[in-house]
Amino acid sequence: MICGLLVIVGLLVIRFSSERGPQLPEQVTLPSGVSALAITAARDWYAVVTDDNRVLVFDQATGELRQTLTIGQGD
Repeated sequence: MICGLLVIVGLLVIRFSSERGPQLPEQVTLPSGVSALAITAARDWYAVVTDDNRVLVFDQATGELRQTLTIGQGD
């Protein structure tokens, strides 16, 4: 029973260590005067939420800005 548990734990470690998720870039260049509040990543893009109520979507491979979304202020 203990051997079975060790095999299962070993298989889980191997499975999850070999599969890497999206990687965050080491450095992100933002427009002047803007600070990042949050960042998230997917396989081919990453997004930065800024302190001026924007979401900047960058290409994961090139680092180029793909899209800018403005977050509206709630009433």
